[in-house]
Amino acid sequence: MSTANSDNHLQTPILDSESAQLLQAVSQHGGYAYVSMAARAAAGDLRAAEAAREMAWEQLHSGPWHSVLPVWRDAYSMACLHVAKVHAFAGEFSDALRALDMGLIMGGPLLKPDLHSLVTIVSAKARAARVSEKQHQYPKSDRRLVPDDLDSKELLGVLPTKSLSCKMVLKRSGLSLEGFLREYLLPGYPVIISDGMGHWPARTKWNDMDYLTRVAGDRTVPVEVGKNYLYPEWKQELITFSQFLERIKANGSSSAAPTYLAQHPLFDQINELRDDICIPDYCFAGGGDLRSLNAWFGPAGTVTPLHHDPHHNVLAQVVGKKYIRLYLASLSEELYPYTETMLCNSSQVDLDNLDEKEFPKMRDLEFLDCILEEGDMLYIPPKWWHYVRSLTTSLSVSFWWSEYGSS
Repeated sequence: MSTANSDNHLQTPILDSESAQLLQAVSQHGGYAYVSMAARAAAGDLRAAEAAREMAWEQLHSGPWHSVLPVWRDAYSMACLHVAKVHAFAGEFSDALRALDMGLIMGGPLLKPDLHSLVTIVSAKARAARVSEKQHQYPKSDRRLVPDDLDSKELLGVLPTKSLSCKMVLKRSGLSLEGFLREYLLPGYPVIISDGMGHWPARTKWNDMDYLTRVAGDRTVPVEVGKNYLYPEWKQELITFSQFLERIKANGSSSAAPTYLAQHPLFDQINELRDDICIPDYCFAGGGDLRSLNAWFGPAGTVTPLHHDPHHNVLAQVVGKKYIRLYLASLSEELYPYTETMLCNSSQVDLDNLDEKEFPKMRDLEFLDCILEEGDMLYIPPKWWHYVRSLTTSLSVSFWWSEYGSS
């Protein structure tokens, strides 16, 4: 539904105040054509705004991400704002939201306050348009992402060999910060905390398709498609959150590759979902800093292959169940890590198709494992190897943090 009127004119105070200085910086790095297009875009020329965005996009993909000049990330945000403002003025709110999301995902920090401000306004207008057009709502019987009547035996039948036959991760309730610090964080040992997130609004809201569609359905998110990142067929796509939810619902009846929203800072992008969760107090037990807060949303069967991470990690299971296997950090040699720099934290061993002749050191290797239930939080110490499999549709949140004084 398109309704062009003056009420759809959006204010961008930071863009207005920083525009001249940003364009000057772009010029100093050879972006004369971008500056010309941006000037026309500011006057409401959609084709010029799209052209400016494409020029900035090319700069973002001109080399490794860490080598991209920060000015081009801010220039991309600027172009996204111009594109969004033109679409919003024309009442094309879905197109406007997509442009804003691309700015949040790929752009720099300078204009993020404007991007977030416009997302709030445009999202409200998009929701109002959906209500007036009486767009689709899920039947009450189909609103839950994860039904209650799942067959546990069937779920466990897909686990890697020897699963749940070795040592289980200990589950604790009422674990104090002092106890967590003394018994688990300082010794570097995993634990499941069973009662740390009962107060989160997400515990009830996120299993409701209507709620997720209402607050995030029009938003654009990056997803992974394929078994996992170690397979050549694996790829990445940008789709709306509604499309992602539909793929999750269709997963059991479709032969298509699974779609996974993995290790994405979704909560920096969608404030409504961020308001549904809380940072666990355990993340501050070592006096360090929170490094990242990521979403891991996907259907049953999504797998994160055996790997390790550099930081302390609390993995909070909001909806659904996961199987997790952990190996000591000291067992790296026995787990056959890749030699390539980009994959050196990943194992060559496919636990779902383990070949003990090819990887003989795996034969009698001890591990810990567990079923992470809804409402559980798993502490994974730095460098501990872990494999993760979703047993049902699963919505999880990971909190990475570093110890005081570490880089």
